[in-house]
Amino acid sequence: MDRQNLASSSSSRGGATAAVHPPPQQDAWINTYRNLHPQWQSIPPPHQLAIPISISRVNQVDAGRLDIEMSAMLKEQLVKVFSLMKPGMLFQYEPELDAFLEFLIWRFSIWVDKPTPGNALMNLRYRDERASEIRGKVRTGLEGPGLTVAQKLWYCVATVGGQYIWARLQSFSAFRRWGDSEQRSLARGVWLLMQRMEGIYKAASFSNLLLFLYTGRYRNLIERALRARLVYGSPNMNRAVSFEYMNRQLVWNEFSELLLLLLPLLNSASVKSFLRPFSKDKSSDSSVDETLCPICQGTPSIPFVAVPCQHRYCYYCLQTRCSASPSFRCPRCGEPVAAMQRHGGVVSNIPQKQ
Repeated sequence: MDRQNLASSSSSRGGATAAVHPPPQQDAWINTYRNLHPQWQSIPPPHQLAIPISISRVNQVDAGRLDIEMSAMLKEQLVKVFSLMKPGMLFQYEPELDAFLEFLIWRFSIWVDKPTPGNALMNLRYRDERASEIRGKVRTGLEGPGLTVAQKLWYCVATVGGQYIWARLQSFSAFRRWGDSEQRSLARGVWLLMQRMEGIYKAASFSNLLLFLYTGRYRNLIERALRARLVYGSPNMNRAVSFEYMNRQLVWNEFSELLLLLLPLLNSASVKSFLRPFSKDKSSDSSVDETLCPICQGTPSIPFVAVPCQHRYCYYCLQTRCSASPSFRCPRCGEPVAAMQRHGGVVSNIPQKQ
């Protein structure tokens, strides 16, 4: 009886459930699959998901600075080739020379899918961020195609051609004095337009710098416009930073500034007279020609002697030193010079500074 009651109760509950949730239609699964299939296709597989990467901003800035230094070194060597030519001739064609060097760097680096010298030293390369499809397996997030031919050409036009045209336009406008011409309204208007364009470009560059510091992408406006991003060329290369050169440079800078501060305060004659007792070479004094001026080491044309040591000097050498330093001491004996007299003449007092 209990079994019959349980069976009857379960059958009654099943009938109630079937009445509430009717069975799905035959083509319900097919319709659901067709609706969700486009969404499934838009989701990439797990091995193709983009991995967020962070490129060191210091490396990117250093790479740009190294490229500038490399161009300056090439320019210096090229200028030495024309050093025997007419002076000032190469200065007239300086924009063309800069454009030629920039074109050489672009031709043998970016055009052939190789990093620039600065990028190579910093382990960086350009990647096309417009390529939405990622081919192959993504392991480090640094994968991606390089720049396209169009991006390379536009990069050359902007960096080489744009800078050359702007440099030539600035030099031509300065030579023609467009900014000072009040009568020619057209030249004045072009000059004002150039100033506004330069201001807009600087403001845009400053905004791009702030974005670069925040996101770490695109150092300049050209890279941002072309969507050419710098990424690491090799994921396994560690960044080795050496501060040895920087420390040595700082030490030498501080030492040179200290010398520039102290040298004007030192009197060479006083230092020599102070160090003379500690000199080991005692025989050198006997070999000194007493007839020569101890300052210029020449034969005095107008001989004067210092009082009281009676050493012979040129008049202009002795007068200049005594006027510059009232406490001038004789370089040979270290005695203070109290007066000066013509050789075989009358003693004349040294004029004192007011």
